[in-house]
This record gives sequence, structure tokens and C-alpha cells, in this order.
Amino acid sequence: MSEEPTPEVRPGVGGSPSESPPTGPGPSTEESPKPIEPRPLEEERDGPVSETDALRSLTTGAGPDDAERSEAQRASAIADLIAARLNTDASGTRIGTLALFNDTVSFGGGFRTGGAGSTVPVRRAGAVVALNSTELTEYTELFVQPEGYDTALEDLCEQALLVLTGPPGSGRAATAVNLLSEAMALGGSQDGGCHRLLDPAALTEPGWEPPTKNCGYLAEVDDGPAGATKFGVRPLASVAATLRAAGCRLILTGGHDLALAVLGTAGTEAFARLELTPVDPLVILERRVLGHAPEPEARVRLQKLLKAGNAIGALREQPAARHAVQLASVITADGDLAATVAALRDPSNQVRAWFQQHRAPEAVAFAIAAAVLEESSYLTVAEAAVKLHSSLTPPEPAPPDLRFADRLGHEQQWIRLDSSAGGPPRVRFRMALLGQAVLVHAWSTLDGRREAVLDWLRRLLGHRDLEVRARASVAAGVLAWADHHYAVHRFLTGWAGSTSWPQRQGAATALSLAGSRPESSEAVWELLDQWARGGSSAYERRLAGTAANAVGGLLGRTDPDRAVGVLRSALDRGDDWGTLPTVAWGGVHLIHQGRTAALLNAYLEWSEPRDLSPMVVKTLSAFVFAASKPYEPPAASTDTRGVPGVPMLLSSLPAHSAQTAELWARALARRPVQDSALAVLREWVDTYVPLCPGGFDRLAALLADVAHRPGKHRERLLWWLDKWATDRDRPSANASALRRRIRS
Repeated sequence: MSEEPTPEVRPGVGGSPSESPPTGPGPSTEESPKPIEPRPLEEERDGPVSETDALRSLTTGAGPDDAERSEAQRASAIADLIAARLNTDASGTRIGTLALFNDTVSFGGGFRTGGAGSTVPVRRAGAVVALNSTELTEYTELFVQPEGYDTALEDLCEQALLVLTGPPGSGRAATAVNLLSEAMALGGSQDGGCHRLLDPAALTEPGWEPPTKNCGYLAEVDDGPAGATKFGVRPLASVAATLRAAGCRLILTGGHDLALAVLGTAGTEAFARLELTPVDPLVILERRVLGHAPEPEARVRLQKLLKAGNAIGALREQPAARHAVQLASVITADGDLAATVAALRDPSNQVRAWFQQHRAPEAVAFAIAAAVLEESSYLTVAEAAVKLHSSLTPPEPAPPDLRFADRLGHEQQWIRLDSSAGGPPRVRFRMALLGQAVLVHAWSTLDGRREAVLDWLRRLLGHRDLEVRARASVAAGVLAWADHHYAVHRFLTGWAGSTSWPQRQGAATALSLAGSRPESSEAVWELLDQWARGGSSAYERRLAGTAANAVGGLLGRTDPDRAVGVLRSALDRGDDWGTLPTVAWGGVHLIHQGRTAALLNAYLEWSEPRDLSPMVVKTLSAFVFAASKPYEPPAASTDTRGVPGVPMLLSSLPAHSAQTAELWARALARRPVQDSALAVLREWVDTYVPLCPGGFDRLAALLADVAHRPGKHRERLLWWLDKWATDRDRPSANASALRRRIRS
């Protein structure tokens, strides 16, 4: 067996930094590399971190953050997804986040129930207003009957009072007017006409009687608990009896809370109920445009028009009857359908209108939780919403009875529970960008609740579920778009310098996402440059580490040259080695982002002196660390950039083979990097080559390149391959085969 060449001697200890020829057997201390026994790291302190501590942390995984490093890659993958949604105008929809809710932006449409020019009469106790012939015709001429309509009509005629409930926009008013008109006609009391009762609360007052006999009345209860709690079984039973005595019919409409208020009527004959099942909006639109008996050719033309204008997608996202009526009116008037659809799908309009209508903490809490944790399971989102709700409301003696799922189809119509993929239902908005618009609106306008939202978001960063933590980080990046300067000074810098790894990771992901927008990119880069060049206090090292982490994500993929500049500033700190682990991880993430060439070229430049100066040793240590880390594709990803479980520097060969070979040669030639480099190389030989298709040939070609370089590289490789091949405890067949390949 050949002996290993004597390693080069450190400068100042009787030798030069250049390699010398072999002088005989390797030193007796040179055995197969053994891992350094980890010892507890000292508590973080100000001042430089020693070379010994930094290298031990890097090679043994003894650093305090190593157990949580996998979050960085998952957070980066989620940030990729959301950035693609926000920065790509694939759906024909766009939100101008930075000016989303400025006073100059006009909002409308979306959730508005009144038509153009409509006026709402002033409410006063007992006041009524008759429905005129034009309004009746608008409601009844092209009406599409919902499920259960005929039964509800019979019940209304018999019991005089019908409680009609359904989600907002489901056609409650149109259904009520049609039922009321038919019931009055069937009862022979059409002469009294149909009227709106402007103050539904008057029904619950003692001794209420209809203003006029033999009339039909429509009363619309406001959505929400406040408007519905007055209506119960006994008051409405009394109203029904009064109506029958006066020959009148009344329909009381409302939403989920009214339905809950009258649940006790099941099985009684006091009055009738109908839970409205919304009609397909496309059916409503077709009836409005083509009438009752359309010709097949006309239907085909309409379908083509709707597909071309993306109207079908808009109605699937917002399946309210009023939106179908709105689009139908545009089509029949030869209006601009595309512009109307674009306005309807504008997330700004939807979010602003929703927040104007829904102010209750339970509604706001679930909307914000869904915006942060979209794509998570319902139970995960609901739990987070409950915690946010507790921050938005005074403490209660017992937990509140919050049933978010019951209200999704009413006050949260923009959210759906998706069970199509199996497993627990996932919370999803009906269209892209809505979640981000909700976040920015809540952050920008709910001034009294901003502190509570921020505290809740910070707590999510410590959640046991890494996916929740990653999504909270991304949400913080979305908030930074609204006001970058405020976000940096209000929470991002505090997170970036925190002793908590999840908070530092949260800041890194948030800044990576914020920097992906042209409006804030330069400001983010300047901030990261500033942090990377900081001093040697523990706090400044943490800021530099966060900067190195941030450039390993979206920022590094977009501008890898600037990213490696940040890494160099963070690493090049003379005798302070404290940033080596975070910079090394930043390099791993850049490789996983597909920016291997930029990183390896930088490592070659930084280690060019080939001496034992701190910067050279740090650089080569970072390279060896990157070579040791197997690729872990994001969960459920179809990414084929690397072989799962194999370092990308191996699986990507022969790409970047020249740079990789030179860096391996430099790392194998010098202590203290040599020890860790040999350990990693043996892992390549015995562990990773069998996992990588064509791995043996790739590694053989690489080592042959190293062996043919000037110096002792060939002798060194042959000595160690032979030692591993004949290792008594763990003989390596791959090492023996590689040795034969190099010698041939």
C-alpha cells in the first residue's frame, strides 16, 4: 500500500504554503478522518468567534440553528409560488400593491347590491314602500327558479310567513319578489300589491299589524348577528297569525344568522322556511341574455363570447347572481365585456368592499388567517384564526363558540374548502391574489389592530408546523410591500437580529420576497449589504447571517452576482469566523436555486491566494460544506434540478466540473480544510455514488481531473482511495474501482 504524501506545512512553522513532493510514509497521526467530538458551544457573545468554534459548528452540526435549517428551503419554495402569483399577470388580473388602498383608487362593484342610480329609502318604524311595475318586471320576467321553489310557494300561501335565507348574492331578493307576487296572485289579493317593509325590527314589536290588508310584504334583515337576534320562533309565530288574519303574505330574508335564529321552528307549523340553494350564475346569465327558449346557435355564440372575455372564470370565482345579472346587462347593451370582467375580478375592489361590510373580529380574524395560511388545512387555519380573534377582542371567561366553517358560504364567500386532493380540506381563496390583497388591506387600514396582527404573526413564526412558519414569513414579505421603510424599522430588523432562528428565517424570507418586486428591490439590496458589512457584536453577526440567508432565496436566483457579493461581505471579517456557518448555508441555497456557476466562480476567486489566510480557509470550508449537503426538493415538488438525497455538486456533473475539480484540489491540499474534505469525499464515494444515476462515472471523471493537476494531487488521491479500499472495518469497493480508474 502506498503512503500518503506529507501534507504541506503551515507558514511560520518551518515550511512554505506551496506543496512539496512526497518524502516517505505519511505521518503517524494521519488516519482516516475522524469526526471532531462535539462539545457544547459557548453562549453567544460579542467579539470575534474563533476558527476552532466556527469549524466545529460547521463540520459537526453542533450549531444552535442546524436542527431547523430545512425550513429555509421550504420557505423559499413557498415564496417562489406566491411571488409567481403576484408578479405574473397570467390571469389577466393585477393588483398594484404599493398603491392598493390609496385615496386616489376608486372602489366599487364587487359586493354592491344596488343598481346604478338606485337609492335606499330612509328607514323608519313601520314604513313601507311599494314595488313599482318596472322593478317587478326586472325581478320576474327572466327569473330562474331555485331548487325548492314550488314547495316554498305552497308553504307561503298556506302559512303566510316564509323565512328565506341564503348567502349574500344568492338571489334572495329576486326569489322573494317572485314568490310573493305568485302567492298574492294565487290568493286573489293581487290588488294590494307588493311592498318593502323598511324596518324589519318593527315585526317584533308588540301589537304589530300590516299597514294594509290583502298585501304582500318583503322584509330584508341585515346580515350579521345584530340584525337577526331579535327574530325567534315565538315572535315570528305571532306575526304569521297576524298576517293570516289580515289576508297578507310576508317573506323575511336574511343570511346565516337569521337561519340560526329560526332553527327552533323545525317540525312546527308556525311559519315556513327555505334555505336557498344558489342557482348556477351561468344559467342566470344565459336566461337574461337569450330569454326562455334560446336557439342552439345563439347559445353557442354566447358561450364563445363568455370564454373569450373570461366571464366564465369570473363567475366561478364569484358565483353571485348579481354578477351574472351585471354581465348580462353589459352583453345585451353591447358593452365592453372584457373591461367589466376585469373590474369584477379586481382583488382591490373585492377586498375593500368586503372589509366595509364585515367588521366583526371573527370575520376579520378568519380572513387574515386564511390570507396568511392559504393552502393549509382548515383546522390549521381555524386554530390560527381563533388565536388572532383572542388578540382582537377583550378576554372572555370561556373560549368563544367560533364556528368558522358554518359562515364560509355567507360572510366568507371568497374562501372555499377544497377536498379534491383527498385528506383534510384545504382553505383556498376562489382566485389568486385575493389573499395578498386581504393582507395589505388589513395591514394598511385596520390601524387599531395592526399591533395585534403583528404579535400574532410573530407567534406563528414559532409554530411547530414548519409550513405555517414559512407561510407567516411570506406574509411578512407581502406586508413589507405596503411600506418597506416602516416594515424594516417596525419588525424586520428586530426579527433579523433576534436570537430566535425562526424569527431570523422569517425576516430572511420576507426580505427575499420583498426584494423580488422592482419597487423595493434596490432598498432591500442596500439593507442586506449594510447588514453584511456590520461589526463583530453578536447582534451584528446575526444581522449578517440573516443577510446571507436572504440572498440564498429569490434574490439570489434573480441576481446571483450581487448575492455572492453579500456573502463575501458577510464572510470576509478577518479573524472573526462567526458568520461562516450562515454564509455556508447561503451558498448551499444558491446552489439549490440553480446558481452554482456564480457561487463556484466566487469561491475560486476568494481562495485564489491558496494560502492559510482566514478568507481562503473560510471559503474552502464553505465549499466542502456545500459538497456535503444532499439536495432535498420541496414537498410535492416535481423539481428535477437535482437527485433527492444526493449533493447537487455531484448529481449536476459534468456541469461546472472544471470549477468543482479545482476547488476539490484546493480543499484536499490544506489543513484544516483537508480533514473535513476527505470525510466528505468518502461520503461521495460510498454513500452518494450508489444513489446517483451514472454517479460512479461522474465522480471518476472529476477525480481524474483533480489527479492530473500539477502538484501532489494524484499521489494524495491514490493514497486515500487505497486506504479506504482496504479499510478493515469498512472496506470500500467503489474506492478500489476509482483507484484503478485513476491509475489507468
